Amino acid sequence: MIEKILKSKLGQQIMKFGVVGFLCFFIEYALLILLKELMGLPVIVANTTAFTISAVINYILSIVFVFDTDKKANQGKQFIVFFLLAIGGLIINNIVLKLGTMVLDPFWSRSYIIVKPFATGVVMVYNFITRKIFIEKKPDKTEAEAE
Repeated sequence: MIEKILKSKLGQQIMKFGVVGFLCFFIEYALLILLKELMGLPVIVANTTAFTISAVINYILSIVFVFDTDKKANQGKQFIVFFLLAIGGLIINNIVLKLGTMVLDPFWSRSYIIVKPFATGVVMVYNFITRKIFIEKKPDKTEAEAE
């Protein structure tokens, strides 16, 4: 059963999405720590900057490797949709990060370091669902019947 899921188109997409997400998470996480610790930016400013850079990289990798995008579609429109979805993800990310640090900062002033992975996990689910709905090419009737 699991093998069948992993070999399915959706299973392959989820695995590719995970690899891209994992790579982008490490880029974002490293940037967050560098911007906060070395540049002294407030955590939400550092997070927003790191998230934005990571989102652009994620967009490129998602279009190239993960989702079967419509090559005939307006690329500018696709990027705008991606960007709007990313803003939603950024808002969710910052809310989870802020709430988590409000609770944990009294115990450890660098609690953002442990809260960030949880915030990213919540946004990862949001990203996959919204990108699948809004960015992936919808199959033609002939393609849908062939699957």
